[in-house]
Amino acid sequence: MNAAATAPNQGFDWKRLVFLLTGVTLFTIVYFSPAWPDAVDPMGEHFVLTREGKGALAVFLLAGIWWVFEVVPIGVTSLMIGILQAAFLIRPAKVAFKDFMDPSVLFIFASLVIGAVFTKTGLTKRMAYKMLDVVGERTSMIYLGSFVVCGLLTLIMAHTAVAATLYPLLVAIYGLYSDDPHKPTKFGRGLFMGMAFVAGAGSIVTLLGAARGAVALGFYKDIMDKDVSFFELTYYMAPIGWLMIFLLWGFFMVVCKPEKKTIPGLRQKARELNAGLGPLSRHEILAAIIVGTAILALSLRSFIPALNAIDKTAIILLSTVLFYVFRILDLKDLEEVPWNIVLLFAGAMSIGFCLWETGAAKWLAVNWLAIFKEAHWFVFVMSIAFFVMVMTNFIMNVAAIAISLPVALVIAPYLGVTGEVILFASLVTAGMPFLLLVGAAPNAIAYNSRQFTSGQFFMLGIPASIILMIVVGLAVFVIWPLMGMPTTLPSGG
Repeated sequence: MNAAATAPNQGFDWKRLVFLLTGVTLFTIVYFSPAWPDAVDPMGEHFVLTREGKGALAVFLLAGIWWVFEVVPIGVTSLMIGILQAAFLIRPAKVAFKDFMDPSVLFIFASLVIGAVFTKTGLTKRMAYKMLDVVGERTSMIYLGSFVVCGLLTLIMAHTAVAATLYPLLVAIYGLYSDDPHKPTKFGRGLFMGMAFVAGAGSIVTLLGAARGAVALGFYKDIMDKDVSFFELTYYMAPIGWLMIFLLWGFFMVVCKPEKKTIPGLRQKARELNAGLGPLSRHEILAAIIVGTAILALSLRSFIPALNAIDKTAIILLSTVLFYVFRILDLKDLEEVPWNIVLLFAGAMSIGFCLWETGAAKWLAVNWLAIFKEAHWFVFVMSIAFFVMVMTNFIMNVAAIAISLPVALVIAPYLGVTGEVILFASLVTAGMPFLLLVGAAPNAIAYNSRQFTSGQFFMLGIPASIILMIVVGLAVFVIWPLMGMPTTLPSGG
């Protein structure tokens, strides 16, 4: 009887089959199509799209379709990226799969481990309860307090881990707001959707907030032969990330104004929960010391030559080893690392380098350049930022960076634009996919609250994305130049 009852839910997934075959079809058409026309730059130089380059585009199309519609787990799609490169002789297998263990990928792994440590030890709960004790019972301050705590946690944890950690707390808060925890309200919509948006805004500030920063800096180092330090990235990103956090607070206070001004009893409940945690444990203290030391070492690399010689990945991986040396984590925790996400980042690195090394990125860049060859440098930078913002809503932001950054860095010198402003503008918009749930894991986590539909998320995401683009324009034209960032080359406009 049970089998019969569940049978209708186990029907064949035709939608999945359609998108799976769509990816395969696009790959086949592009890879086996006749040679494509050369790209011609404004100086008249021709750029040939080689067979390998066309193959790289074919792999990207298949991976893009499979990533967007998740016909298989996103990490499995990443494996397909390496397999196709090797099977169709686009790049040697030794090269294609070597990118899967790029230092940037290991940096991402270590960041996820830090998130796991903070969650397991209870440090995040302790911080959250303290926050509620401070902000009190006013819903406007609960919005602000939740968003600020979310932003602070993304400075030291991957934004996915932050969202996963804060979600149960927000559920508890909402349970004190509404008699029916499953009933959607404006406050619930703003609380959970705001958490997702703010997790993205806060994650741009440091390299620990998300994978995209490490990936982008890896591409920037390889393409431009320049290294951006942990401190330099934070210096330029902090004012933008925090400006967005406070603007989002104002935004949700307007579009999702709480029905109630206060939640009676919330402060007392937070105090009781915090008291239940007891004094700081040995593991909490050790975890805080290890993570704090790692962050300090990463920051000091800009000032101490001896530390600068040590790769940032080695520093943060040392923290991972110490978590196991001091038995803060165990084998079970290692097995629970989201390897699906790690593989996603690995595949993104592989397809990004594939597009670059086969010349496909340069071919795309020159074709894209034709659209902007007469544009002002500011229009060009904003166009790239907008392009990344759109892409990051359809594919994971790491993949969006992997695809777009090499192309943008090729175009930039033609228009006299510095690589720095391209890098940072792209990273800002890549971190904030406000339109589609598939754009980032915090979006999906927030959706589990059932406080909003995907349509509501999209509709509120449109004005939020407009605010984002305005902030990027302000950063590019005013804030970053005042902070010392060069935006144009000496010979550029």
